[in-house]
Amino acid sequence: MSEKILVALGGNALVRAGQGGTIEEQAANLNLALTGVVPLIQRGCRVIVTHGNGPQVGHILLRVEAARHQAYDLPLDVCVAQSQGEIGYLLQQSLQNMLRRARIERPVATILCQTLVDKQDPRMKSPSKPVGPFYAREEAMALKKQGYSLVEDSHRGFRRVVPSPEPIRIVEREIIQRLFDDGVIVIAGGGGGIPVYAEEDGMLNGVEAVVDKDLASSQLAVACGVERILDLTSVEYAKLHFGSLREHNLEAITVTEAKRYLAEGHFAPGSMGPKIEAGIYFLEHGGREFVITHTEKALDGFEGRTGTHVYPD
Repeated sequence: MSEKILVALGGNALVRAGQGGTIEEQAANLNLALTGVVPLIQRGCRVIVTHGNGPQVGHILLRVEAARHQAYDLPLDVCVAQSQGEIGYLLQQSLQNMLRRARIERPVATILCQTLVDKQDPRMKSPSKPVGPFYAREEAMALKKQGYSLVEDSHRGFRRVVPSPEPIRIVEREIIQRLFDDGVIVIAGGGGGIPVYAEEDGMLNGVEAVVDKDLASSQLAVACGVERILDLTSVEYAKLHFGSLREHNLEAITVTEAKRYLAEGHFAPGSMGPKIEAGIYFLEHGGREFVITHTEKALDGFEGRTGTHVYPD
């Protein structure tokens, strides 16, 4: 039986530091990011690919602002949907071309994904996730009058913040699992999924929020019976005592150790913290291994030559 793997691509897989995020740059970055993934497919692994979407959603919101009063506004859930289409297209085409060059015949499909959240989640009342452009004070005050929540950055102005509720499940998980089990390389769960909530009658509605992509990826992995997650990011290892003279790489740890290090504050809430939390969730729900490593080190991480490897107790 071929191994089932989920590859979670971080934002740097598409847009590197200092880049403008053009389509050409994103396509070139993806070709590098997928270099280590194609050999896994060549070995017969079944693969789901998830991805971040922060820079893309930011640019979509910039366009919305620039076109205000000239084109219809886009709520954040629709912006997430647009980013899934854009990134899914680039990922799908890049994978198809790389597989063709390697003479591997495997279908690739992108699924537009909604993630169910609870409208009563306490996080819905405490917006904390920054999105979109920075605003001058006058612009920010005008947006506040329209009901938006904003926070001030002392150096760059004001920025909109939205809730980040816990994901309950990926709405399209069953069709994703069916394709996955049939050998299709599935691109899904982009940006944590389009956040939606269910009415009492079961009808779905979009909500202006952002779902954590790492936790949503772990939930999808559990639903699809994935054995191993490769969480690819901009660093090769998670670290203890980051930024200090005592800083060192974590190579192999258990869930219990991961929980302890998390409680001790070793992993920042906005970067490594969510990855460790996602790894804990995955391994406590049947996963075999959770690997964190650099985007271009996927194969090395898979084979144990690098990266932080988290295992069940």
